[in-house]
Amino acid sequence: MVYKTFEHKIFQTSIYLLLFSGILLSAFPASAQSGDHARVSGSYEIVQRVHAGEQAHIRVKLHLINHQPQSLHIQRLAFRDLASAAKGGSRACSIVIGPQASFDTTQDFTIRREEYEMWRRGRRPRLILELQETNGRDATEVVRLDLTANDRSSGRQN
Repeated sequence: MVYKTFEHKIFQTSIYLLLFSGILLSAFPASAQSGDHARVSGSYEIVQRVHAGEQAHIRVKLHLINHQPQSLHIQRLAFRDLASAAKGGSRACSIVIGPQASFDTTQDFTIRREEYEMWRRGRRPRLILELQETNGRDATEVVRLDLTANDRSSGRQN
């Protein structure tokens, strides 16, 4: 006669749940489990700026780094959310960054003047990338940009 107590059944169920959890976690790569591994990182330097009322027209030199083992296909760059990107804060492009490589580009954008002023006070801008995945689907990646060392050391943010 097999006699199982209530505590034994709970213990047995817990063991099964732990085993199942371990199998699930091992099925996903470590980078997918941890949210702190970005696919892309980057820095920026403002090369030129012109204020026009509530807008700031800026020329930005971007240094983007692809941390992935596959190429990155960027179709559009934006400095604001995608809903307002059509108002000038976005640029169509065709940039391919190789696996584990970096890419430098200079782009012109129109952003809100108050947004530019926040950058001058030290806020890190967010660059929104519209990507095409290897499976053909579109994806979005947000990159928090750092100020380049050249701009920091000279104290220049225009």
